[in-house]
Amino acid sequence: MNISFIKSKILPIATILIVFGLWFSPLNLGYFIVIIPAILVIISSFVENGKKGFKLLGLKRGTTSFLDLLVYAPTIALILFSAYYFFLIPFIGSLTGQDIDFSSFSDLKGNTSYALIMLVFIWISAAFGEEIIWRGYFMKQFNKFFDKSTISLAINLLLFAILFGFMHSYQGITGQIITGIIGFILALIFHVKKYNLWFNIVIHGFFDTFGLIAVYNGWM
Repeated sequence: MNISFIKSKILPIATILIVFGLWFSPLNLGYFIVIIPAILVIISSFVENGKKGFKLLGLKRGTTSFLDLLVYAPTIALILFSAYYFFLIPFIGSLTGQDIDFSSFSDLKGNTSYALIMLVFIWISAAFGEEIIWRGYFMKQFNKFFDKSTISLAINLLLFAILFGFMHSYQGITGQIITGIIGFILALIFHVKKYNLWFNIVIHGFFDTFGLIAVYNGWM
């Protein structure tokens, strides 16, 4: 077994298993539940790919314009959040008979100092961390192991959308389904934008920012 095989095959599989192991372990990682796995996949990418570690995660230089980051991505995030708030929440809720469980965010309501702290945290953890793990690493590794056919792409999008939703089980079944749908859309955007992770990070960050504003004001 040569070094190349270990780096390109064994290491990614081990990394993915460790990441899920951390998520399902009895360890109480708290706010670091995403940050630690994100650091792990970044290290794994560098061990496997050397100086191209960031690039192969989708963090490419010179591929994202200011219009992408300051206009297009925030606009898409606003459209996506509007669909989430006005359509997905009531529609999926009516199908399941359950509201999304937002109790984990109850401390945000009207708490300005905590909301500002969480604003920074969601950009680091949810926007950057989750996109690095789910789109930048999981999706790209799937592409590496399997062919690039339409069927493989569909499985890739659906598999990680389902798992992404499942990992948000604290929001109840309605929250899991809706988060899975949002994850599918984010994954599709990542594919359409030729695996430009910066674009996804900004969309995810603004989407969660709108959510934070909604929870802060008691709208959710």
